[in-house]
Order: sequence, then structure tokens, then C-alpha cells
Amino acid sequence: MSVFPAFAHLVEQLADLIQPLFGATAAAAAIVLFTALVRLLVHPLSRAAARGQKARTALQPKIAELRTRHKDDPRKFQQALLDLHAEEKVSPVSGCLPGLLQLPAFFLLYHLFSSATVGGERNGLLAHQLFAAPLGGRWADALAGGGAFGPAGLVYVGLFAVVAVVATFTFLRTRRTMATAAATTSATAGAVPEQIAGAAAIGKVAPFLSFFTLVTVAVVPLAAALYVVTSTTWSAVERAVLYR
Repeated sequence: MSVFPAFAHLVEQLADLIQPLFGATAAAAAIVLFTALVRLLVHPLSRAAARGQKARTALQPKIAELRTRHKDDPRKFQQALLDLHAEEKVSPVSGCLPGLLQLPAFFLLYHLFSSATVGGERNGLLAHQLFAAPLGGRWADALAGGGAFGPAGLVYVGLFAVVAVVATFTFLRTRRTMATAAATTSATAGAVPEQIAGAAAIGKVAPFLSFFTLVTVAVVPLAAALYVVTSTTWSAVERAVLYR
């Protein structure tokens, strides 16, 4: 059995298992549960990423010292920065791993609920709904079928509201964390934090990235949107706990 039929069978079996509790929305609940299981699997990496972030913050005084020492030679500074991370066993990209490892699960759901057939047979999962919205449908379909406040459109209104609340929480928390880190480093080392080339630009954009989830929810099949909303909400809570 290839991966997509096997995955479809897994979702169907999970939906059948919880059907007595969730009724017609069992398939949608199964996707939420599947997302939670994926997040539990990558949670150890998230904890490691949190430890790495705290370690990188602790390195800021040393990084400021390196910047002063190599202020006339940016290439030497970048090499010294990489050497420092290696010496302290701190990876500057460890925070990306949890997100990257979730991509296969997201694309499985995207492909599964974008395909009319699975393994040469009709894709029965497309018949499942979250209230009035088909799991294989998109926001454009809801708009065409009954408008933004039609039966299916209201499902997306609810999802957009959840994403907006989570994105705002993440935005405010990220801005506060970055401001605190900058103030702490300035007070202890007399300089702003230094990062590997390109990281400063990413840092400026990072607080706004959570709002791009709204675009994702609007354009992907509803099943994949449920994965994104559940995972994003999990991330917001997880980071608030791990980075407190």
C-alpha cells in the first residue's frame, strides 16, 4: 500500500474511532487529533530549540566582544561567530527543525484532500464536512456557494477569528521578547545583539509572519487549514510555556 492510501486509511480509521463523540464532524476532529499527535512527536525538538534559544541569548556578551575585536573585518567576525556557536554546541538554525519536520504531514493532508481519487478509488474523505464546509473545499468555494456569511463561509470566519487572535498574541509576544533581549544585551555588553548574516533582516520580519497564516487558511483545502490552525495554536501555547 502506497503512502497516500495508507494515510487515507489512517484518517478514516481515526474518524470511525471517534465518531460516537463527534458525529458528522468526526473526520475534522480526526485531523485535529492527528495534528496534535504530530506536534507531540516533535515536542522534544521544540524543547531543544527553546534551550538553544536561551543559550544563544546567553552568548550575546561574547558576541558583542567578538564584534568589537573584528569590527574592521566582517568576514573574520562571521567566522568567529560560527566558531563560537560550534564551541558552545549551539546551532543557530535549531529553531527551524520543528517546523520543517511538520511539512510532510501538512503536504500529506493537502494532497489527500485535493485528490478526487486515492489508490485508483474514489476519495471518500472528500464527502466529510466541518459543519457545512467540505473538508476538501476552499474559502473561494465557500464564497461562491453562499458568500462570506453563508453556512460554509461562517466556518471560515470562525477559523480566521482563531488565527487572528493567535497571530496577534504571537506578534505581541515576539515584539516584547525581542525588545527585552535587545535591552538586556545593551545593558550587559553595551552593544546590540549580533547575528549571523541575514538573521537581522529575518528578525525584523519575524513578528509579522504569524499573520501569513491567514493567507494559508484561505487558499488551502479546509482539512489542511485545520492542520495549520491547530498547529499554529499549539505553537503559540508551547512557546509561551517553553520561553517563559
